[in-house]
Amino acid sequence: MKILVCHPGASWSTHDVYQGVSYGLQQHGAQLIHYRLDQRIEAAHKYLHALWRVKKRETPDLPKPNGVDTMYHAGIGALEMALRHRVDAVLIISAMYLHPDVIVLMKQSGLRVSVLFTESPYDIEKELKIAALVDGCWTNERSCLPAFRAVNPRSGYLPHAWHPVKHVTGSAVYDETVPSHDVVFVGTGFPDRITFFNAIDWTGIDLGLYGSWKRLGIKKALYPFIREGNVTNEYAAALYRRARIGLNLYRAYKGWGRTVERAYGESLSPRAYELAQCGVFHLSQHRAEVREVFGDLVPTFSTPLEAAALMRVWLADHEGRRRVAAALPACVAEASWTERASILLKDLRGLLAQAA
Repeated sequence: MKILVCHPGASWSTHDVYQGVSYGLQQHGAQLIHYRLDQRIEAAHKYLHALWRVKKRETPDLPKPNGVDTMYHAGIGALEMALRHRVDAVLIISAMYLHPDVIVLMKQSGLRVSVLFTESPYDIEKELKIAALVDGCWTNERSCLPAFRAVNPRSGYLPHAWHPVKHVTGSAVYDETVPSHDVVFVGTGFPDRITFFNAIDWTGIDLGLYGSWKRLGIKKALYPFIREGNVTNEYAAALYRRARIGLNLYRAYKGWGRTVERAYGESLSPRAYELAQCGVFHLSQHRAEVREVFGDLVPTFSTPLEAAALMRVWLADHEGRRRVAAALPACVAEASWTERASILLKDLRGLLAQAA
């Protein structure tokens, strides 16, 4: 099967999904045509603004290009690429930064289009609008599946996964160059997470806090623990393997700002699979799948105080952490991107058969 795989346009966790899906599909013999939306967004932004600066000399009131303009110009090439290569199907990862008109035009051109959504339940309203446009889709959050099937009957649940090359048990060759922490967390400083870290007394605990955190409301007392900037999936895996305890937090609210609408979720995050496959003892905020997948191997908490107490108990229990960590990879043995890709291919074949 020849598939155009459209990059999500972002360089963080959705990029990791893109890489994992691509790897898995290739392991099953799929021929992939890659559309790197992230690179095209950058190029479109530079081109449109350079052209605007030239043209506004002749037309002073010429509107400045906005984000929507950039998204359209960055994404429209996916239509041309899919038609040129005569692909069997188009698989869009996330669709967060792909202009919906591109999908509409793809459908009008006879292309079979599907989307793997990655931001449920946090951006489900936007995702549902896209789901109504495509032939089929998958959501990463099982509790959202009924909502997707209401707008598109060919919707499925595809859990997150781990990458067979990046997430390995034991030490990788570069691990010794990576800092070792008592507790490590890699992620974005959403407001609820800021509140979580601010509420804990970290005295005596070496915390490694990676991602974007400063100037978002986190206490300045925590600045020494922060390593600001994007972290690759490979580096994150090395940090996990070097840590005594990994920490898994879930977003509590929808959207990206300080909203009041809570986000209800049941499914595991990519971090949960990656920590387990790397053989890392970790603590997690409660979600239904944590208990279903890991049983009692992953202690859960609901409040910062509960998390702080668990950290101190388990930091003192070296043998207990070692025993639990050794048992974790078996819990996710069948949750690699290779396994997930087999589901994607089966569903894509079904969509193509229905269209024939």
